[in-house]
Amino acid sequence: MTELNDSGATSAPTSPWNKGKLIGPKPLLQPKHVWSIRTRLQLDGRVRDLALFNLAADSKLRAYDLVRLRVEDVAPHGYAAQRATVQQRKTGRPVRFEITEQTRDAVDAYLASTKRKPGLWLFPGRRGQPMNTRQYARLLDHWLAEIGLEPALFGTHSLRRTKATLIYRRTGNLRAVQLLLGHAKIEGTVR
Repeated sequence: MTELNDSGATSAPTSPWNKGKLIGPKPLLQPKHVWSIRTRLQLDGRVRDLALFNLAADSKLRAYDLVRLRVEDVAPHGYAAQRATVQQRKTGRPVRFEITEQTRDAVDAYLASTKRKPGLWLFPGRRGQPMNTRQYARLLDHWLAEIGLEPALFGTHSLRRTKATLIYRRTGNLRAVQLLLGHAKIEGTVR
């Protein structure tokens, strides 16, 4: 099949943008994958990566909300709090999440090693800006590859949905999961 371009001449056929690519939602990480990544990061002594990974799993935040966290969002008094509330950029709604003891320990170790103070980005990137979502995605790809998973099969949203799905499977409470994810409509949570 040939196509007409703006001048009316025919051009060579083009292939679809998604040819050979996975489409649709990416799968969740299994609990064994989460534990494998955590163990690898702990053994390697990568305090920033461990804090980022644990916080991503606990908070269930979208990537751009996660990387834009400030120190005072999770550690208002210099150490990690048990709960945090963050205003989501997409919905404008606040979402509240619990920070597990394991994550608090990782965040506290990270803050102690970097001496980050309130007012600063929790996970800085270059030139005083927060880490960008692409850098976070590359880190996740690296962590997945280290435990033998194919990074192309997973994404940052896989990590966001992992804990929410586990909570739903244990409780069956879709409304609670909607609140945890900060979805405006229940239909988005069902999907």
